Amino acid sequence: MLPENSQGSIKIKSLKDKVVIVTGAGAGLGRSHALWFAKYGAKVVVNDFKDPDTVVKEIKANGGTAISSWHDVFTQSEELVKTAINAFGTVDVLVNNAGILRDRSFTKMTTEEWDQVIKIHLLAVFKLCKLVWPIFQAKSSGCIINTTSTSGIYGNFGQANYASAKAAILSFSRTLAIEGKKYKIRVNAIAPHAETSMTKTIFKETELNKFSPSQVSPFVVLLASDEIGGISGELFEVGAGWIGKLLISRKV
Repeated sequence: MLPENSQGSIKIKSLKDKVVIVTGAGAGLGRSHALWFAKYGAKVVVNDFKDPDTVVKEIKANGGTAISSWHDVFTQSEELVKTAINAFGTVDVLVNNAGILRDRSFTKMTTEEWDQVIKIHLLAVFKLCKLVWPIFQAKSSGCIINTTSTSGIYGNFGQANYASAKAAILSFSRTLAIEGKKYKIRVNAIAPHAETSMTKTIFKETELNKFSPSQVSPFVVLLASDEIGGISGELFEVGAGWIGKLLISRKV
């Protein structure tokens, strides 16, 4: 029997009563994130333009606190944040998770398909971060976790739009981390490996049912907590029980 890993037994207490917005939380990764934040006592704003209510009911059934946000992250970002403020008075954590795919080879990709993905993945992230930023500045604390992708890091066939947006989110996150340091605002990015309805088609048959969202969310919760310390400006690949911090090196 392996000895207990003392580094794997962090007791997270700092998230109790913190207000957490999770976008795209009606299913998949977002749902998993919302459930895990609620598990640690956070007040969760479950955002999804299709159906946030099911997840809210699930959280409440387990004794947690949550409200629904049916808002579109791009066209209704202000209303989304106002929903959190009206219900709980503030925002402490923003998890930008919402996303769409419009995969097509670059030869066949339309301007509309490009714009749709850029709007949801990049511009919506900008708008939501812009809205919570003054809230975080005023109280000298706050955490943003943005979702990038291995496509944004390494590239992927048929995903010129998606990969471009995700690569931009990484640079955006690192820049916000630099600017947010004086206000004690932490900003990190994750590149999750998880099987969801959106990503299922990209997994090989031998990989199915091995990349549960619940293997990503515990790290997201830890990354949002005070227990992890002042980590900011980092990119983590996470999934299937594996976590890796990506470093950019220069060869001379």
